[in-house]
Amino acid sequence: MSTYDLFCMGNPLLDMQVTNGEALLEKYNLKANDAILAGPEHAPLYEELIAKHKLTFVAGGAAQNASRGAAYVLPPHSVVYAGCVGDDELASQLKQANEREGVHSAYLVKKGEKTGACAVVITGHNRSLVTTLAAAEKFEKSHLESPEVAKLIDAAKFFYLGGFFLTHGVESAVYLAKKASEDSKVFAMNLSAPFIPQFFKVQVDEILPYVDIVFGNDAEASAWAGAVGLPNTEDIPAIARALAEQPKANAARPRIVVITRGHLSTIVVSSAEPEKPREFAINQLKDEEIVDTNGAGDAFAGGFMGALVLGKDIDDAVRVGHALGAMCVQQIGPQFKWPKVQVV
Repeated sequence: MSTYDLFCMGNPLLDMQVTNGEALLEKYNLKANDAILAGPEHAPLYEELIAKHKLTFVAGGAAQNASRGAAYVLPPHSVVYAGCVGDDELASQLKQANEREGVHSAYLVKKGEKTGACAVVITGHNRSLVTTLAAAEKFEKSHLESPEVAKLIDAAKFFYLGGFFLTHGVESAVYLAKKASEDSKVFAMNLSAPFIPQFFKVQVDEILPYVDIVFGNDAEASAWAGAVGLPNTEDIPAIARALAEQPKANAARPRIVVITRGHLSTIVVSSAEPEKPREFAINQLKDEEIVDTNGAGDAFAGGFMGALVLGKDIDDAVRVGHALGAMCVQQIGPQFKWPKVQVV
């Protein structure tokens, strides 16, 4: 296995987690299970969290979570992660966290900028994510073309992009996806949140031809279906099939669409056999075993990608994804059990 087989890209963030956040949902007009970008009306939220609440801080950002999940199942020096951070203490903490978990940080560091943060308001088994990107949205395509990062891209065989990146970095994302497609490497993307296909449909449409694996949950799949005008936005297998059959630049490689449905099951459709959706059952946890669902989808995607890098088939990739997702929800934040347990 060559060094850094998996190259991930997204928005590096510090997760600021608070439990029993019902009052915060009402005050800031948030949905219990949602992910949004912070508007001006959310600016006081972060200061209020620090001043008035007991917080748990976790190195986060959806794609960074997934990269840590992949590193959990892979040998050392297998995963590299790119994103933009500020030149502050938070960036140092994120880099140290990645090093501890086996992820090499290929950050673009912006002088004078603050590293991004995400307020995670937990109510029961739901989580509402409110993100301020800060430095994360300052990423530049030139960073991917720099000698240090370009050699990492050339060495990688698999790529993973967090959909949140499309809100600001579509030029960089398409550059990376197109390069992977032209080199016949595997490029995966996560829809990440319902608002991505809803309000950034143009950007999703631009990159989708180069995407070999699409991840999403049922809410994100339904949002995509509504954005493209499908008649039924609740039929997840049909939506997965429609996604799989979207035009693809590298037609030699089938597109795989993977839609998670929380504790219910996972739906997988391949463009090679779009009429044959597959459903994978989940070993459901007891209610009292679930601590925090934040990052569970990222953990699943990371486990899935890690298994593929190891040469496993789709069945095994789903199984490993389920194992990491279950591990994640039994802890606070998108974290994994240490010392490592065997999941592959």
